[in-house]
Amino acid sequence: MQNALRSYKANLFQALSHPTRIAIVELLRDGELCAGAIQEQLGIEQSNLSQHLAILRGRQVLANRKEGNQVFYSLRNPVLVEVLDIMRRYFQANLAEAVQMLDEIRSEPQAMAAESAKAEGS
Repeated sequence: MQNALRSYKANLFQALSHPTRIAIVELLRDGELCAGAIQEQLGIEQSNLSQHLAILRGRQVLANRKEGNQVFYSLRNPVLVEVLDIMRRYFQANLAEAVQMLDEIRSEPQAMAAESAKAEGS
């Protein structure tokens, strides 16, 4: 059972492994949109959008319905938005740590120069 769950998670993350697919999911966080609206908001070619939508549908991330000649897309489970929000917080936490390390690295030469000047003045 554990392996089946891990495989499911891996497949889901693989479906979300492209920035355009994440952007699609984020666009749909507030409700369904037609393919034309998604394309317009993302500014990508229709054929490119179709490929990404097919992957997300195939991995059960999106649901779709036809109305006339339009196809509307929505998230199968909005909890996926929470997963993306958690990933944003994870990124922000790691970014904050990286910035702190960078600040420490930048201050090292200044601290070393100050120590060197202090040693020469003694």
